[in-house]
Amino acid sequence: MKIMLANFAKMVNATGGLAKVTCAFANEMHRRGHTVTLVYCDEREGEFFYPVTDEVTRINLCHYKEWHAKFPLTMKLEREILRPLNIRKSRNVNDLFMERYLTEPLKMGMDEIGPDVIVASQPAATRMLINKLNVDIPIITMSHGDPEDYFHTYPEKEVEALGKSRVCQVLLPSYVKAIKSRFPDMQVEVIGNVVPQYSVQADLSKNKTGYKLLFVGRLNKNHKRPHLLIEAFSKIAKDYPAWNVELWGDIDNKNYVKYMKALIKRNGLENRVIFKGVTNDVQSVLQTGDIFVLPSAYEGFPLALTEAMSMGLPVVAYESCTGANELIINSVNGLLCRDGVDALAEGIKNVMSDSEKRHVLGDEACKSMSKYNAENIWHQWEILIESIVKE
Repeated sequence: MKIMLANFAKMVNATGGLAKVTCAFANEMHRRGHTVTLVYCDEREGEFFYPVTDEVTRINLCHYKEWHAKFPLTMKLEREILRPLNIRKSRNVNDLFMERYLTEPLKMGMDEIGPDVIVASQPAATRMLINKLNVDIPIITMSHGDPEDYFHTYPEKEVEALGKSRVCQVLLPSYVKAIKSRFPDMQVEVIGNVVPQYSVQADLSKNKTGYKLLFVGRLNKNHKRPHLLIEAFSKIAKDYPAWNVELWGDIDNKNYVKYMKALIKRNGLENRVIFKGVTNDVQSVLQTGDIFVLPSAYEGFPLALTEAMSMGLPVVAYESCTGANELIINSVNGLLCRDGVDALAEGIKNVMSDSEKRHVLGDEACKSMSKYNAENIWHQWEILIESIVKE
């Protein structure tokens, strides 16, 4: 079967969850005997952060054959001006760039691929394929977060195209309602992300001279919010001198990092809150941790959180955080706390101060991730893809 993965986003050296899922999907479908082509849009040229086998064809629409496209400065300025005022109009600038500059290379690529099925990573890709190319090939539109967001912040033409997908895939059962309430006849399939099943878990029984609170994710102020972990830790750090914080992840905004470093200095935590940078060996990072903290405002299917749970780490997150609040059962396989710095500090303290609780929560967290093993998730995807091609 010829499968086209349409991830119309940056892929060159991209470290985020979308890039990780895309690369894993491409590799696995190839391993299962399918012909896979990954189509993306990136002004840069170069290798991916997450490896993809050479047998998977890669097409960068910004640099395809003799075609080269660059996002015009005027459109970039327009997008950035609109971003704080109207996120829908800001996102629509990206779509207009693709429609104006990438329709022709997309047509050429489609002719070359001749796919049996298309898996679109976002509604923007579905919009291009349906509105500009009028493809009659079945399209599965993936969801990487809470799809309710589509109907409030995504351009209307993307939402319209989403409704013309053959199937919409969502990550968790609670996300089905957002799609079905708008498109009652839409086939919606719940397929989570693959969570690694680690053969060796973090050793929480080991006596240590030092213990770690871990954060893994983009250093992003409004989404991941690692500054809240710093603020929470500053309230309890003096009572737990053996504990430190490690922040792992790519820099989203240099000014935000400066703000966090000033916050650390103001609280005298320069030697106890450490920025560790990017890693491609998350397993080794998690194995050395003792508690994983996710201070995000919202999530879809948080990969770092689920990997920490699979590693057997106790986890702490906000009860208001979508995704996390469905994966974590409070006081069973993790701890959910009320929003706010004080509540987060209290939640972390609750787990830090009780080694037995850390063991119990960590063990249950690991067990709860077993259903997201690779064989189960990829089997669900293969059944879905084969079923719609045969129709």
